[in-house]
Amino acid sequence: MTVKPVFTEAAPVERPDDLPEAGGFLADALAGLSKPQKELPAQYFYDAAGSDLFEAITTLPEYYPTRTELGILDAAGPEIAALLPARGALVEFGSGSTVKLRRLLRHRPDLSVYVPVDVSAEFLHSEAKALRADMPDLRVEPVAADFTRPFALPGDLADLPKAGFFPGSTIGNFEPAQAAALLARFGRVLGSGAILIVGVDLVKDRTVLERAYDDAAGVTARFNLNLLTRMNRELGADFDAARFRHRAVFNADASRIEMHLVSRAAQSVSLAARSFAFAEGESIHTENSYKYTPEGFRALAAQAGWSPVAIWTDPQALFSVHALRRD
Repeated sequence: MTVKPVFTEAAPVERPDDLPEAGGFLADALAGLSKPQKELPAQYFYDAAGSDLFEAITTLPEYYPTRTELGILDAAGPEIAALLPARGALVEFGSGSTVKLRRLLRHRPDLSVYVPVDVSAEFLHSEAKALRADMPDLRVEPVAADFTRPFALPGDLADLPKAGFFPGSTIGNFEPAQAAALLARFGRVLGSGAILIVGVDLVKDRTVLERAYDDAAGVTARFNLNLLTRMNRELGADFDAARFRHRAVFNADASRIEMHLVSRAAQSVSLAARSFAFAEGESIHTENSYKYTPEGFRALAAQAGWSPVAIWTDPQALFSVHALRRD
């Protein structure tokens, strides 16, 4: 499951080939449905209805990542916060809600600046306003941007020591090569010697993983199927969502959960004057969520120029929070 994508970086920086430019919703949909294995980018889950459904997912009994990461941040908050630079700047990539951030800030009252980076400007500024009211001594400088693309930090922060915060296991939504490119990008934003705190979901029993992405109440199924409803509304497609079903499966060879929309029957769907045929059982691949071992993630981070500092996990080893240092 992805966290609401809110992607971004510090200009001027060239975009790595591993992080392809988005072509817009229609262009991405046409390209994805034309592939032998049909696919749609997960970033398009998050219209208003999709965002509400995702928030509901995070409270489900089967969906362990959110509550488990919060538990780690509560238990290890003082240790994690101690790694953040006093009188420095903390940059949160894909900030969204400040619920997780506040677990750290209460243990680092001498932080000078918080820079939340999020593609949703309205929500970003709403959260920033609330944080300023609660922590008037903290300078809050929101940046509305996509963190997978070049972006500029406020210019007067150049000389401050910096740390990064990337919770929520969003790193798992990127192919490993793309994840390494993204971590390298974060390193260029933050600079040499910076600390990065990253939430990473761990490999575990297949049953636990598949239940987390296919809950008994069917909320995740509605979240996945809502993508078809959004395409009908915004792109003029003619999907019949009732003729598709949600499927979540753990691909052990790739170490990832895959979400698909599976056609219940042979059918044809129209989009932008083009027709796309589906055989019964054929699927649209809508999301990956990679799961790592601690050693596997550290190896990935090393490729991107980060050295391990510390790792914290919950008692059941479901989830991990890594501290990395930029070489």
